[in-house]
Amino acid sequence: MNAVRGAGRALAALLLAASVLSAALLAPGSSPTPDLDRKRHVELKMDQALLLIHNELPGTNLTVYWSSERCYQCLLQVLVNVSWGGKPGKPSTAAVAVSTQHGSILQLNDTAQEKEVCRLEYKFGEFGNYSLFVKHTHDGVSEIACDLVVNEKPVDSNLPVCIAFLVGLALIIVLSFLRFLMRADPQPEAWRLSAAPLRLRCVDTFRGIALILMVFVNYGGGKYWYFKHASWNGLTVADLVFPWFVFIMGTSIFLSVTSILQRGCSKFRLLGKIVWRSFLLICIGIVIVNPNYCLGPLSWEKARIPGVLQRLGVTYFVVAVLELLFAKPVPESCASERSCFSLLDVTSSWPQWLFVLVLEGVWLALTFFLPVPGCPTGYLGPGGIGDLGKYPNCTGGAAGYIDRLLLGDDHLYQHPSPAVLYHTKVAYDPEGILGTINSILMAYLGVQAGKILLYYKDRTKGILIRFAVWGCFLGLISVALTKASENEGFIPVNKNLWSTSYVTTLSSSAFLILLVLYPIVDVKGLWTGTPFFYPGMNSILVYVGHEVFANYFPFQWRLGDSQSHREHLVQNIVATALWVLIAYVLYKKNVFWKI
Repeated sequence: MNAVRGAGRALAALLLAASVLSAALLAPGSSPTPDLDRKRHVELKMDQALLLIHNELPGTNLTVYWSSERCYQCLLQVLVNVSWGGKPGKPSTAAVAVSTQHGSILQLNDTAQEKEVCRLEYKFGEFGNYSLFVKHTHDGVSEIACDLVVNEKPVDSNLPVCIAFLVGLALIIVLSFLRFLMRADPQPEAWRLSAAPLRLRCVDTFRGIALILMVFVNYGGGKYWYFKHASWNGLTVADLVFPWFVFIMGTSIFLSVTSILQRGCSKFRLLGKIVWRSFLLICIGIVIVNPNYCLGPLSWEKARIPGVLQRLGVTYFVVAVLELLFAKPVPESCASERSCFSLLDVTSSWPQWLFVLVLEGVWLALTFFLPVPGCPTGYLGPGGIGDLGKYPNCTGGAAGYIDRLLLGDDHLYQHPSPAVLYHTKVAYDPEGILGTINSILMAYLGVQAGKILLYYKDRTKGILIRFAVWGCFLGLISVALTKASENEGFIPVNKNLWSTSYVTTLSSSAFLILLVLYPIVDVKGLWTGTPFFYPGMNSILVYVGHEVFANYFPFQWRLGDSQSHREHLVQNIVATALWVLIAYVLYKKNVFWKI
């Protein structure tokens, strides 16, 4: 007992030390402010660089257009106008801030003739200082050259992330090593059904990984673009966490329903618990996404209805009821199976799979065949300035149309991720109605993982083979749907739409993660899942808590330099580590919030 308490104190101390160490390594210094020409009158913010455009073309006024390389088929937007200085040998200069998050496309046109002068693509660096000289070449008057020169080198804004990752990795290794040395039982933890029926540490660890990433991302992720949701097609780190959480929720649903039924609980009583829990999730979610302290006194006419917990509540209800209706006794052992390639885990669930596939057919039919007024049928784009600005009010196609039709614009998310890059004007909710169908598919793929773990619990090799097969199979489906491209596929990977390829891609990665976690955590006991295991055991409390207390000290404080990635990163790391520490303390005190 003393050893366990000592380990607990060591864990708490190391978690706190990690936060302090991260702060010490990352906090010194602020965002550099280059000593630039006073005429520029441009105050740079994070993810921006200064571009000085020198017009050396006599009698020619220039219009500079800009677009991000991540903005697919977007209309070029006017960046700045550069008039001729009027005096030979004295070029006019315009200063402008350009984005450094992604590569930039610059096109310079003769303003009067609306004729392209030159075009270039370049990836600017944060807080860098650049000059673009537009002039005639020495070979002839008719040829024009655009030369880009670096006046001051940019800063490496990604260095703090690398340091934070190394510190976190070192912490996990040290904690795992200490726990391994202090463990009284030299045998791997594996399956201890008598102590914790149907509970696997790898499941809680995976849930904790998804949850902690979600907390970090929601707190800002250091204001890095890859810790924010993709503007439309494609994936960032922020796009991974919610599907992973839905997947592992499906795994937990099967393990939980099976365990409760084995203990003799009636299906009718269990159904009541499922309905009540779904109702509570939806209600808590509506409260969380409508914070009065941000929006002022809440009006029902403006209340947002969809949200993360609402999506979880509906998904949980459908999948849990599906498993309850078609529940079958789990075989005690598959040792009698002659082949490791038995499909018992799939064939025993054919009614559930049939229902889920019919739902997926509904998603495909509505997405590609539902007529949307003013939009092409089957449209999957962001609207706004995307697709050359042809469909500005068609954001999300059928998904957006159904939400606006059934819920109304005022009850949807008003600041969707494509608004900044694609300049969309209509409300769009990434947790909308149509996408819930694919979250059910995602959860049921998690159920499949749970069945593999339970049906073949005494055959580690069979479990690992099935995880690998499912991961590869779903990955191949993703490749086929997307044509191995971001924007050119039949169904691109898209978090806002919760597209089919998005579900298959993230489910593939989830199976592969379990392929790694299960043998390391549960079979060999090489890692206990620390520190992710603890928030994974108290996921609802951590999620609700981090949302409610997001703007309170010590989870947020006034920064010395609000335009510094480093300071934001330190703040977000400390806030996330505090929730890990809170989850650990509650775990040790045996306090869990269950609904």
